[in-house]
Amino acid sequence: MGMLHHGTGRRAILAGGATLAASGIIHPREARAAGTLDIVLESEVVILDPHVITAAITRTFATHVFDTLFAMDDHGQIQPQMVEAWENSADRLTWRFRLRDGLKWHDGAPVTAAECVLSLQRWAPRDPLGRMLAAATASMEATDARSFVLTLKEPFPLLLQMLGKPNAPLPVMMPERLARVPNTQRITEIVGSGPFRFRADLWRPGNLMVLERFADYVPRSEAPSFLAGGKVVKVDQLNLRVMPDQMTGANALMQGEIHYMQYLPFDLLPRLERARGVALLGLGGLQQFQGSFRLNHAAPPFDNPAVRRVLWKLADQTAILTAIGVPERFRAPQCPSFWMCNAPYSTEAGADAARVDIAAARAELAASGYRGEPVIAMEVGGSISQTASMVLVQNMKDAGFTVDQQVMDWGTVLARRVRRDGWSMFSVYANGTDMFSPLTHFYIASTCADFPGWSCDDRIPRLLQSFAKAEDEAARARVAADIQTIAYELTPSVMWGQFTIPAGYRTTLKNIVQSSYPIFWGVELAA
Repeated sequence: MGMLHHGTGRRAILAGGATLAASGIIHPREARAAGTLDIVLESEVVILDPHVITAAITRTFATHVFDTLFAMDDHGQIQPQMVEAWENSADRLTWRFRLRDGLKWHDGAPVTAAECVLSLQRWAPRDPLGRMLAAATASMEATDARSFVLTLKEPFPLLLQMLGKPNAPLPVMMPERLARVPNTQRITEIVGSGPFRFRADLWRPGNLMVLERFADYVPRSEAPSFLAGGKVVKVDQLNLRVMPDQMTGANALMQGEIHYMQYLPFDLLPRLERARGVALLGLGGLQQFQGSFRLNHAAPPFDNPAVRRVLWKLADQTAILTAIGVPERFRAPQCPSFWMCNAPYSTEAGADAARVDIAAARAELAASGYRGEPVIAMEVGGSISQTASMVLVQNMKDAGFTVDQQVMDWGTVLARRVRRDGWSMFSVYANGTDMFSPLTHFYIASTCADFPGWSCDDRIPRLLQSFAKAEDEAARARVAADIQTIAYELTPSVMWGQFTIPAGYRTTLKNIVQSSYPIFWGVELAA
């Protein structure tokens, strides 16, 4: 066995060969938890099963109630979370993991390695990365109550990154009875091992969800860092309140009726910045959002790739972000990278044609074979996504498109987008942590069979395998550039901007984790 490493430094995690990496456990004197936080998230938490959905709001719920084997830190590095120690064999095919001592489910039962194996097996088929990992796995089995072994068919360099990915569906651990629920069904009992426990008896759908500090949670010894490190809870309870609209939430924040609001409305930012007792949290890089128009490849007119590519000359990111009201300090310049700008795999590969030019778009559309079929644009009324769509649609009309704008709520968009007909495009935005890698980018990692839009290209799955098996970051960056070149040709989606949506909180909150994800461990409520 190789050298024993303590702590969770980068070398300890990424070292190859037969290295055993270990990190300390903390059994601290109980920190006094005090107070209740009233918070408003992006929307109401409706679906509680983190294995079966890509919704960011479910991920936020899951990061507090459940836990993962590994987790990402502030620097984008993967650190151990539920795992105490691990080793990889010299041939890189056998991985051994040992859980931290003292891990408990919220019903008081100890967490076991066998349950972790079952949890990974439930999660994997629902996640593109999980399916890739499952295909490379020869076997996975528990060897004792706290240990399990994962044996690969071939080396898989990104194994730990997959086990600690911050993207939904999250690879969270569940007790056996929940892990055995088929992943085609949602779990109805919520029992995790995270720092907060869900109070089903206090849940009032449409009004309030309560998460209570889990007194038996044993945090790690390291300082909190994004989703990694010590999750020391310093409040008694989180009240997740449902507001009818952003204006109501923002007013409640300014009046001190709530402590935190996830997404602040851009038109109220000047008032919020002047409001006494309110602070803003807005970060750049991977903590920003990427807006995209998702196109339906299964129905006219976007079943024609030449018609799809015209949109690159019409998606004016500067005009869209200005129309939405994003201040200059909260936006990136026109970003040509599918993998975000100011991010590890940022590239301009393939983006030569993505220069806004309505006259050129008009000529390109005329030569594309477009026959005037209506583009059905689904728009969520009153949202920033609708504003983005309205700017693009006007440019599309100026270039010669016929567009049918249909306004609806987000639930209707979700229901309609699963059909292969009846829609052409919709506007959406996602966390940069979801979009910065080819393996986690919704519209690249998904295939024609498993995600609305049904973009198909047999070259991309092969390159995704090459990306996952690449031995270093330089090699992965080269593959990411190759994938993006194909993506510009294929046009599964068209970016409409990279921007920050700041959160707001009362200055009575201390030690807020610097993240675009709402995180409430470590937060203290001043007297």
